[in-house]
Amino acid sequence: MHASKIAKSYLCPVEKVSNIIPYYINQLNGIVNEREIISWAYISIDFLLGYNRSDCIIHAEKDITSVVSDRFKQIIADLKTNKPIQHIIGEVEFYGLKFKVNEYTLIPRLETEELLQWILEHEFTSVLEIGTGSGCIPIALKKNKDAEITAIDVSESALCVAKENAKINEVEINFLLQDIFKTTTLPKVDVIISNPPYVLFEEKELMLANVLDNEPHLALFVPDNNPLLFYKKIADLSYTSLPKNGLLFFEINERFGGETVAMLSAIGFVDIELKKDINDKDRMIKARKN
Repeated sequence: MHASKIAKSYLCPVEKVSNIIPYYINQLNGIVNEREIISWAYISIDFLLGYNRSDCIIHAEKDITSVVSDRFKQIIADLKTNKPIQHIIGEVEFYGLKFKVNEYTLIPRLETEELLQWILEHEFTSVLEIGTGSGCIPIALKKNKDAEITAIDVSESALCVAKENAKINEVEINFLLQDIFKTTTLPKVDVIISNPPYVLFEEKELMLANVLDNEPHLALFVPDNNPLLFYKKIADLSYTSLPKNGLLFFEINERFGGETVAMLSAIGFVDIELKKDINDKDRMIKARKN
């Protein structure tokens, strides 16, 4: 096909499955890299058509209705405003499960899947998660472990999303509205998990607009002069709550791995392990109560 005809077809309404990827690339070129654009396109295709990448090849010549075509175009229009694809379609996949997300919850990330996998390598019968957001960690844990799970959050709006996600994924989680800084004791459990706010305000300028403008700052930021604010409070409460050999897991800011380890050691935790994520960044910590 002549190059001008190819370019023209990219700008036409999305009429066939084979048009979708080129149309996304053409419309969103320069906003992010092409790999990200293609990822957005496949997420949209899965959401609107239920097709995976292999299905797109098999059904390449399948016609798309004007209604669905218009929905693809609306998604692209929203992406141009820096709205995250997960918020546009209202859901995200995490550990093979579907979760609803919105402006009140952080979008679950691959690094958190790595933390979850690490936790699942251990034996336990009871878990507490502090700062649950969408509920992705406790819900995925419950789907894979026979354990009693409690999850708390300071945001009532986030808890509403988490409760809906538990219902969608058909699990029972004990969700509680609770401010960790007004908490003096925690439930007695085998494992405590937290992915608390850890981004410094000074790091704002380094963040992508689609994160900064759309995800809850309450769940993201800590004061520049007190980066371990949440970690210290949670660690102190956890040391009192956990039984002997109980485990504490954190997702952390890569800049403060050493400081977090030292803080946990000073409290009395032992066998502290700092683990890197798939991008070779210090991302998670496990500590045992002596």
